[in-house]
Amino acid sequence: MQGKPAQIAIGQRRGTVLTNMAVAALIIAALYIGREIFVPLALAVLLSFVLAPFVIWLHSWRIPRTASVLIVVIFGFSIIFSLGGLMVSQATRLAGKLPGYQQTLSDKVESLRGLMGGSGTLNQASTVLKNLETELQHGDANGQTAPARQASDKTIPIPVEIKQPDPGALTTLAKIIEPLLSPLTTTGVVVIFVAFILLQREDLRNRLVRLAGTGDIQRTTAALDDAGKRLSKLFLTQMIFNAVFGLAIGAGLEFIGVPSAPLWGLIAMILRFVPYIGALISAIFPLILAAAVGPGWQMLLLTALLFVILEVVAGQLIEPLIYSHSSGLSPVAVILSASFWTWLWGPVGLVIATPLTICLVVVGRHVERLKFLDIMLGDRPPLSPPQLVYQRMLAGDPLEAAEQAHEFLKGSSLEDYCDRILLEGLRLAESDTADWAISTRNDWVELPRLSTNW
Repeated sequence: MQGKPAQIAIGQRRGTVLTNMAVAALIIAALYIGREIFVPLALAVLLSFVLAPFVIWLHSWRIPRTASVLIVVIFGFSIIFSLGGLMVSQATRLAGKLPGYQQTLSDKVESLRGLMGGSGTLNQASTVLKNLETELQHGDANGQTAPARQASDKTIPIPVEIKQPDPGALTTLAKIIEPLLSPLTTTGVVVIFVAFILLQREDLRNRLVRLAGTGDIQRTTAALDDAGKRLSKLFLTQMIFNAVFGLAIGAGLEFIGVPSAPLWGLIAMILRFVPYIGALISAIFPLILAAAVGPGWQMLLLTALLFVILEVVAGQLIEPLIYSHSSGLSPVAVILSASFWTWLWGPVGLVIATPLTICLVVVGRHVERLKFLDIMLGDRPPLSPPQLVYQRMLAGDPLEAAEQAHEFLKGSSLEDYCDRILLEGLRLAESDTADWAISTRNDWVELPRLSTNW
C-alpha cells in the first residue's frame, strides 16, 4: 500500500519532466521558425538596455519622455548608420585595391614553399593544376581541347551572338534595391521596437509584475529594478569597452600601414562580443592583408603583435578592473550559448549569444520557476561548501573536499573550517541518517584528511 503513492509521485514527476521538455522544444522551434521577428526583437531589447540610462538622464532634466526617447533613438541610430556607412565605404575601397596585392602574396607563398622544400606532393599538384589551367585558357575560342580541335578543323563554326535588350531604369533600380531590402527591413523593425520599448518601459515593467504575481509586489519590483540596472550597466560598459578596443586596433593598424584600418577596427569591436575567440577571429583578415601588402614580414609580425598585446591587456588587466566581477556565466555556459544561438540565428546569434544568456541567468535568479537557468548557466557554486563535503563523503571521494579545505585554510584557521564547513556537512549526514536516507551499518564514508601542520 505504501509503494503505490510513491509510484504515483514518480509518475507525476516523470510527466512534469516530459511536459517541460515538450514546452522547451516548442519554444526552440518557435524561435527558429520566427527568427525573422525574434532576431530584431532580441536586438531591440539589448539596445534598449544600452539606451535606457540616457533616456532616464534626459527625462531627469525635465525633458518630456517622448522627446527624450526620440533624441536618444535618433542619436544612437545615427551613430550606428554612420559606422555602417564607414564599413561599406572601406570595404569598397579595399575591394578595388585587392588585385594589386595578389602578386606580393604569391611571392610570399612561393618563398614559404621554397623554405619548406622545392619538391613534394604539394608542388607536383600545383604544377599539374597550372598546366591544366594553361591548357583550358589557351584552347580555341570555343573552349575545345586538342583532339576536339582536330575533329572540328573540317567544319567552320558559325558564330552566334545573343544580345539582351537594355534593361530599363526600373529594372536597374530593382536590382540595386533588392539586396538591401532585407537589411533595411530588419533595421526598421529594430528601430520601431527600440522606440516602443523605451516609450512603454514602465508599462512593460508593470505587466511583468502582474505576470509574476501581485502577492509580493515589493519583492518583484525590487527584482525587476535590480535586473534592469545591472543589465543596463553591464551592456553599456561592455559596448564602450569594445568600442575603445576597436578604436585602438584601428589606430594601431593605421600606424602600421594596413589598408582599411577603420574597417578592421569596427570588425574587432563587433566580434569582441564573441567570448574567448572573437578577437582572434577579427585578426585573421588583417593578418592576411598585412602579408599581402608589406614587401617583407615586418608588417605581418607587427599586426600579430598588436592583436596579441591589446587582447592580453584588455582581457587580463583592464576588463577585470572595469567589471570588478565576471559576467555571471560559467565558461561552459559561454561556449554552449555561443554554439546554441549560432545554430539558431546564425552570425547574429553568435554576436548576441552572451548578452542573451546573461538575460536568461538574471531572470533565473529572480524567478523561482526559472531558477534552473541560473543553476545550469550561472557562475555561482551549485553546492555550498558543507554540501560539497557531504556529497564527496557519500561518493567515497574525499579529494575534492580536501582541495576545498586547502583553499579555505589559506585565509582561515582549522577551527573555523571544522565549525563552519565540516560540522555542517556532518549535520546533513545526521539528518539523512535520521530520515533513513542513508545507512551507517554497512556503508562508510571517509572524511578529508586534515594535516596537523594547518
